[in-house]
Amino acid sequence: MRLATWNVNSVRARVGRIVDFAVRESIDVLAMQEIKCKAEQFPYAEFEDAGFHVEAHGFSQWNGVAIASREPLENVRTSFPGMPGFAKGHDGPDAPLEARALGATVGGVEVWSLYVPNGRSLGDPHYFYKLEWLAALQQYTRDSLEADPDLALALTGDFNIAPTDADNGDPTVVQGFATHVSPPEREAFAGLLSAGLTDVVRPLVPTGFTYWDYKQLRFPRNEGMRIDFVLGSHAFAEAVAGAAIHRNERKGEAPSDHVPVVVDLDLGGADDDDRPMIF
Repeated sequence: MRLATWNVNSVRARVGRIVDFAVRESIDVLAMQEIKCKAEQFPYAEFEDAGFHVEAHGFSQWNGVAIASREPLENVRTSFPGMPGFAKGHDGPDAPLEARALGATVGGVEVWSLYVPNGRSLGDPHYFYKLEWLAALQQYTRDSLEADPDLALALTGDFNIAPTDADNGDPTVVQGFATHVSPPEREAFAGLLSAGLTDVVRPLVPTGFTYWDYKQLRFPRNEGMRIDFVLGSHAFAEAVAGAAIHRNERKGEAPSDHVPVVVDLDLGGADDDDRPMIF
């Protein structure tokens, strides 16, 4: 199985480019974030014509997640237990849930497409929402793996956190003044790892960014950030046979500000024998 995650920054604006990438790179499962459309507005036909099943979850022109898969998607969920909601000026546990999580089982793997809240700025209510959201995700991960230690679980997506200083090449993102690099955010990311997950791409691709701001020539200067990840349980990580960050997808006409992150899984199926590797 070849699994990819990509913050596409508007699926309708880039559907041709996204489908072309999925077909060209023989992607079996594509987790997308920031689709920026309601579920009924998603361009299903283009993906289905290319042989994909699609589940999408979105409410408006903001946020939104989707999964496209060569195999049918089962046990589809639009939130995880304890996932908090958010609305400006709304306090309390009954805030509406945003379209930031979509989970499904495909080929025996539980895959989540996640768009972690940005946080906006230190001290902003959205920042504390982000930390609460990540704490709930950590608890869900811990509970799931305690219940089934052999679960092949993959949390994929845009985590809006640069876990180490080496993951931040943007000179405007400075610890103590900006989100994405604050100690509480990095501790929340580390908490996901302590819950039983591994960054399965880093051992194979130790350097490289996944996001570059559109402004100030950030991409030509390679002043980016590594904030898109595939975090896998032990059973998932054991199956990983290759990984790549597709930097060239930041080039060309109307690119997303993020690029795809891809992993190859050896799940023991006969179809994997003919799958080209992506080292």
